[in-house]
Amino acid sequence: MKPLQILSLLLIFMCGLVSAPLTAQNPDTEVRAAWLTTNWNLDWPSPSLSPENQQKQLSKILDQLQEANFNTILFQVRIRGDVFFQSKIEPWSPYISKDKTIGAITAYDPLAYAIQECHRRGLECHAWIVTFPLGSKKQVKDQGRSSVVSRYPQLCKLYKDEWYLDPGNPEARKHILKVVDEIVTNYDVDGVHFDYIRYPEAAGKFPDSDTFSKYGRGKSLQEWRRENINALVSDIYDQTKEKKPWVQVSCSPIGRYKDLDPMKGTWTAYSSVHQDAGKWMMDGKMDAIYPMMYYNEAKFGTYVDEWVKTSNGRFVVPGLGVYRLMSTEGNWPLKDITQQVDFIRTSQAAGAAYYRVGNVLSNTKGLKDALTHYYTYPAKLPSMKWLDDTAPLSPLNMQVYRAADGTTTLEWESSNPSEGQVYTVYESSTEDFDIRNVKSIVATGIRGNKIQLQTPDIEEGIYYSVTASDRFHNESVPCFPVYYVLSHSLEK
Repeated sequence: MKPLQILSLLLIFMCGLVSAPLTAQNPDTEVRAAWLTTNWNLDWPSPSLSPENQQKQLSKILDQLQEANFNTILFQVRIRGDVFFQSKIEPWSPYISKDKTIGAITAYDPLAYAIQECHRRGLECHAWIVTFPLGSKKQVKDQGRSSVVSRYPQLCKLYKDEWYLDPGNPEARKHILKVVDEIVTNYDVDGVHFDYIRYPEAAGKFPDSDTFSKYGRGKSLQEWRRENINALVSDIYDQTKEKKPWVQVSCSPIGRYKDLDPMKGTWTAYSSVHQDAGKWMMDGKMDAIYPMMYYNEAKFGTYVDEWVKTSNGRFVVPGLGVYRLMSTEGNWPLKDITQQVDFIRTSQAAGAAYYRVGNVLSNTKGLKDALTHYYTYPAKLPSMKWLDDTAPLSPLNMQVYRAADGTTTLEWESSNPSEGQVYTVYESSTEDFDIRNVKSIVATGIRGNKIQLQTPDIEEGIYYSVTASDRFHNESVPCFPVYYVLSHSLEK
């Protein structure tokens, strides 16, 4: 390496952003997530479209994310006390359709459709829930009698012309628990993801003196508020795991956990909005965090490392503010994002998440093109070993044949069929498979016992194998490989 190159790397390291070495460019397990925003119809749906065309629109979005080798969709299902699923507790979101008749809004279930289409493409679908905010005065008024504020005014607080569920009111927390339980019970979600699970900005003036007087019990206001959020997180986690242990519980905290330089008085999760996400992980009440790292300061890497240190082995998935590439939102250069991805790849973080889908798929400043160099191959999801570390048995009786349309079909049998089990198909030029080699992954997240591929254009033949993964992402050893040569292939 030339001296000038060495100096350049040292300077980047001093800024907390390190270019990833070639070997780290494509790990075989990695979270590759994107927030799919329904609020204000930012990513989806177009409310003027018919239900059928909305579904086609969503399917096209998911097609593009699959092609870009993403594996996790954070699908916004609760916006401001209004929802994108069949609920007996809260009203349908007005963002579903411009036609406000009941028939138009309930023509289909957006969450059910999103789960179905994600799973069909090997993507996980996590229900993204905005926790405490209930909307502006106008939003609440537009919801009418069905709004949370109208039905449960005793649970709500008005602050800076915005309505919130009061975190200090035990009944308000129970309301949130009911909404979460409705999702986990009725839908095959892979995770529940909590946004705004904290107090509002400038929380010192939040009007909860009456609640504090009733429930504070000698604690300081700051301590009591943190304990209110902690209690909700703990209850959500326990309730979810009791019903479906594999459902991942995650949240998106403020990007700076605690002030690393107390003299500066930085706005942080812990002190500014009473959000102690480090404690949640240390207490085993959170499976993953997606800290909102929506800034390009030199301490980006320092704050990521701080989250990893407090993670207790749980997943840290930095959320990148790719919307800041837009000329109206900061006009960042693309390198600000790619340097952050580089740093994440060299850290102990589990992957990256992007806010939001629209900025990725619109290729803002060439972002989507740049990500093809990072996400060249599909990636499996890392295992949640703190929940379960027992790998399933390998699939059996793999067969490969050439279909009538000229494509290649792979089929296998499951050794222990269970709901939600997925498969990963590998290819190799030899019968010795290295499932840690990302270049050998053909497809992952496969549901069902069959996959259809383009027939490989090679003369010497190729080996295929398949593994099974359970809902905790524990992966089996590969099945006995099958050798495929086009000239010797069976037709079926």
